[in-house]
Amino acid sequence: MDIFAEIARLRKAGRKAALATIIQVQGSIPSYESSKILIRDDGSIVGTVGGGCVEAEVWSVAQDVMREEKPRRLHFNLNAQPEYDNGLICGGSLDIFVEPILATPTLYLFGGGHVSLYVSKIAALAGFDVVVTDDREAFASKDRFPEAAETFAGPWEEIFGKLQVTDNSYLVIVTRGHKGDLDCLRWAVTTPARYIGMIGSRRKIIEIHKILECEGVPAEKLERVQAPIGLDIGALTPEEIAVAIVAEMIAVRRNAAARAPTLAYHRKAEPAP
Repeated sequence: MDIFAEIARLRKAGRKAALATIIQVQGSIPSYESSKILIRDDGSIVGTVGGGCVEAEVWSVAQDVMREEKPRRLHFNLNAQPEYDNGLICGGSLDIFVEPILATPTLYLFGGGHVSLYVSKIAALAGFDVVVTDDREAFASKDRFPEAAETFAGPWEEIFGKLQVTDNSYLVIVTRGHKGDLDCLRWAVTTPARYIGMIGSRRKIIEIHKILECEGVPAEKLERVQAPIGLDIGALTPEEIAVAIVAEMIAVRRNAAARAPTLAYHRKAEPAP
């Protein structure tokens, strides 16, 4: 099986993997420079970097690389550690680079207004596939969002059933009104999305939190929501707000430290009656 064809298949399917490549060799080793092994997210493999204990350790490190989404460089000295040579007469050393293979993240935009226009453009430039949705056909079209991979227009409940949200999905709720935001958030917190953000004032966020809490939505689900949305950079214009939103998505994508404000945070901040 061709490793690169398999990488393309995995990315299209939204799956993770790790690719390990021998990048430096000194002396005799049970493989050759540039040989590769692909470790899929289910633990199965394609290719080899020589087998034995070296490959077992690479497989183990690959699990961390997939989870952390950060590459690692490994060094093996077969002469100093003969257990790595798989029983062969080897006296060399090798370096292996293990890199994450990740599916392209998908941004689902709920609402096709002014902020979404710029979020879509900036997110596409940052490497996200963009899907735009709106309950108005004129605001979710390829003419309005030429960089979008897909657009959906119609009643929200119908749109939700057409979306394939995974743990590699980012949901940004910026509809034209409170009702649309509430409908979208009620559905969004039931998904495995990696990021959920909703635009709005502190008062609006508290009100929506109360409604969902009364409906029985667990607090831990609401704690996933970033609201107000975006990093606090003092943004005022739609363009600046879009930068703040995409920056926050990138921070989540790259496993940067999460910020504190969420729906639950603002609920705690509500003044006593």
